[in-house]
Amino acid sequence: MVETHDTMAPMGIRLSPLGVAIFCLLGVGVIYHLYAGVISNRVAAFRQGSKVDLRDLLALSVEAAVQGGKEVKKVREENTLDERTKGKTKEGASELMTLGDLRSHKKMFYLMKNTYPALKVNSEEHDSSVGEDEVWNRDIPSDILEKIPQGHEVPAHTVTVWIDPLDATQEYTENLSQYVTTMVCVAVDGKPVIGVIHKPFTGDTAWAFVGHGTNVRARTSYISSPPKVIVSRSHAGKVKSFIQDAFGNTTTITPAGGAGYKVLSLVEPLPHDKPATSDQADVYIHVTFIKKWDICAGAALVEALGGKMTTLKGEVIDYSGSEGNSGGLVATVGLDHKALLEKLPNWVPEKH
Repeated sequence: MVETHDTMAPMGIRLSPLGVAIFCLLGVGVIYHLYAGVISNRVAAFRQGSKVDLRDLLALSVEAAVQGGKEVKKVREENTLDERTKGKTKEGASELMTLGDLRSHKKMFYLMKNTYPALKVNSEEHDSSVGEDEVWNRDIPSDILEKIPQGHEVPAHTVTVWIDPLDATQEYTENLSQYVTTMVCVAVDGKPVIGVIHKPFTGDTAWAFVGHGTNVRARTSYISSPPKVIVSRSHAGKVKSFIQDAFGNTTTITPAGGAGYKVLSLVEPLPHDKPATSDQADVYIHVTFIKKWDICAGAALVEALGGKMTTLKGEVIDYSGSEGNSGGLVATVGLDHKALLEKLPNWVPEKH
């Protein structure tokens, strides 16, 4: 007598090859539906032959800054900051992080990476949780189309993106919302080409594409003798003597939070800026170590207006490679940058 045995699954459930195949196909369909947007953008990135259009990147950068800003504003209004310390700065001050920083980071970082997976994107924050699957809808705002009617392609490997999901976190925790910005910068071969600075609590967005257009304007006049100088709130005392040695004891020195805010003080006020909560300056000076995601967007805005942002010694800042700039900075619009640098006393930022 020959015994026969049916192939049985555990618990007596019979596995049919056809059923397994159908189950697998359904699973693939579900996964494709969930990630179709991401997949299509990755395919598009592959098909474009490792080229990226800078006008598209500008529009995407604006969208990322605005979306991040919505998270920043929402967390502040709900008072769910979940404030914590993520470490110390080189000067020994506590470096704060909030839920606003993290939520803004997730929106901005993944919107950029899902749309252009091949790009190198550097963000101030890092988050190990599951990322967003949102992708850019490829709409280009009308003001960008008006000023930049044609696209401009560059090789993807030459591009470095710098994101600051929440500039002025210290001031954010103090509810000094006028200083808070979200920023995106696109550098090509280390040079800042696109800069976006968004103010979440007013809704204003400043953008620039160096050599092609910007939605901000330089002021009609600037003063150099002595200039009004804007500096960091956290280093105001340290930099005071340095500035007075350069320009005299009558120099007006304005402490302020946020590198983005300080750059915007050099240009015409944005539409919703109020005199009581916005400053105007002729020069922005920083004398200590600073990260490139803090200053790259501002550098692009300044250069688009014919100005300059350099180290204290007049060196060009390279926005590729490492994240830090240890040479301090000077930013001007509408002034003789070289002549101003020559007035500065000798200073070694690394030692201060």
